[in-house]
Amino acid sequence: MERRGFIKKMGLGSTILGLSGTMTVPVFAGNKAAPTFNMDFAPHFGMFKNSAPGGIVDELKFMADQGFRSLEDNGMLKRSVADQELIGKTLNDLGMRMGVFVVEGGDNWKVSLTTGKQEFLDTFLKTCRESVEVAKRVNAKWMTVVPGYFDRTLQMGIQTGNVIEALKRGSEILEPHGLTMVLEPLSDNPDLFLRHADQSYMICKAVGSPSCKILYDIYHMQRNEGNLIATMEKTWSEIAYIQIGDNPGRKEPGTGEIHYGNVFKYIDSKGFKGVMGMEHGNALPGVDGEKALIEAYRKVDIG
Repeated sequence: MERRGFIKKMGLGSTILGLSGTMTVPVFAGNKAAPTFNMDFAPHFGMFKNSAPGGIVDELKFMADQGFRSLEDNGMLKRSVADQELIGKTLNDLGMRMGVFVVEGGDNWKVSLTTGKQEFLDTFLKTCRESVEVAKRVNAKWMTVVPGYFDRTLQMGIQTGNVIEALKRGSEILEPHGLTMVLEPLSDNPDLFLRHADQSYMICKAVGSPSCKILYDIYHMQRNEGNLIATMEKTWSEIAYIQIGDNPGRKEPGTGEIHYGNVFKYIDSKGFKGVMGMEHGNALPGVDGEKALIEAYRKVDIG
């Protein structure tokens, strides 16, 4: 599934989720607040829409009550300033932190940095500057970047050079603010330029900035190359952010073939204290599906 479709399906728009902050949502009927997760798992809006139907503020409160300490919102860049400020304030009040949002707001595949075209570079740099302001409102530190599609008219080395040059320019904008773009190799479409961890590692090394690192999405990497722990070990110095999803199906851990207990044990052994985004759907519908999802994360939490 393409990222834009995934964002739409998960219902990230404030027009769908609402902005009500007046209702206090219980954890689950009759339950006390749950213990905090040891690993910093980050749900997204829409994941608990049945348990917290009152809008984005109530869903954030529900996440905090369940023991989650962070949020992901791929579509943050497309939200209104008022929405962004509300989310930022609520996160601060709840003691939660902000995970990634997507540069270009989910449409970044249209901007193919591989081509070297000035129009695409200008759009990318403009969005980087806009992202600095969004990051201030929600106290974000990371933003997802996808370089776009292959350009079949150019050799691979030329495309790689064009991407490196664009990311250097983007890093110049982000670095003074302590922000980091995280490059995400994807499996959704074989025409996408960035697909492998070693390729992402090479690009990050060439850019040579703390503002350009890897987003290691375990779901995508299982589909593209497997050998997860060994590959993470080889590229670890450039990994700044991790996302989760089992395969097949792109649902919570335990619903597919990935042994998340072992993968998380490895990540914990590296001393990773960053955000781990829950970029997947729910295996089961309704409140019961949301309870099952939370329980799945309790089973694989390490610490």
